[in-house]
Amino acid sequence: MISKADPEYSEEARRAKISGSVLLKMTIGADGFARISSAARIGYGLDEKAIEAVQKWRFKSAMRDGAPIATRRPSR
Repeated sequence: MISKADPEYSEEARRAKISGSVLLKMTIGADGFARISSAARIGYGLDEKAIEAVQKWRFKSAMRDGAPIATRRPSR
């Protein structure tokens, strides 16, 4: 990982005093950006905030034969 943004806490979850973890399945593109393929829905806006944060993350691309390639990774 080259850079990371922490998710914001949603106002809806703050009012309801809810917290939790969101499981995301993603592919890291050859360009180093995450592409979300699925997300566990936990509600209260927490899943949306997690997706927004991960879309700002930047990764060093995996390499094969000297060329960058896309790879699949789970995230929590």
